[in-house]
Amino acid sequence: MSHDVTPSTDSPFRSEPTARDQAPQFVLPLVVRIEKTARPARTDALETAARAVLVMLSDERSVGDGEWAEAVRDWQDARIRKVVRRARGAEWRRAEGLPGITVTGKSAEVRVFPPVPLDGWPKDLARLQVSGTDLDDPEPPVAADGTAPVLWLNPDLDMSAGKAMAQAGHGAQLAWWELSDEERAAWRDAGFPLAVRAADPARWAELTAGGLPLVRDAGFTEIAPGSCTVVADHPALR
Repeated sequence: MSHDVTPSTDSPFRSEPTARDQAPQFVLPLVVRIEKTARPARTDALETAARAVLVMLSDERSVGDGEWAEAVRDWQDARIRKVVRRARGAEWRRAEGLPGITVTGKSAEVRVFPPVPLDGWPKDLARLQVSGTDLDDPEPPVAADGTAPVLWLNPDLDMSAGKAMAQAGHGAQLAWWELSDEERAAWRDAGFPLAVRAADPARWAELTAGGLPLVRDAGFTEIAPGSCTVVADHPALR
């Protein structure tokens, strides 16, 4: 993944090797609740995952001398990885028992946890499945309100819901990094309103060339390395 707005040779979002690859690698775990008889809508799951990342980044435990701050710093000093797993029933209840934050959308529940070493997942999370996160929208999402941030998905990529949730989280994080303290506070106080939508194919090239935060995937799963996945369109960044 690459952040085109800040073309630093040490960016955590470059697809080619950088010094960040030499640092200990961490991952931000996200768990989406998918019960057999109650599956969240795809778009709501993507939006809830993006908000969950923002809630974690802005939580008082993640900054300063907070109990999660060291893990968050270590994670952000290396590659920025997020992995989405699914849980139901007793699996979900066990996940809720671990330190983290549950964020609820219209139909989706996503629990985000402080970063963990790439090979050091808590056992109750490590046993959860990554596959099986295919979700659908019962009806097409309404058009995005241009006054709120929009995370635009590449219309040419076919991603599972879990993969798209992680990419939406990356986009939200890039927007967060670009904002001033005052803009961050305003977004947080408003409850992190945002939309996730597939971009119109005709507008995608315009979006990727517009100077907005852009996610390029490292290509570990599902899609080719360097693929542009998300453009983060926050009104304050236009």
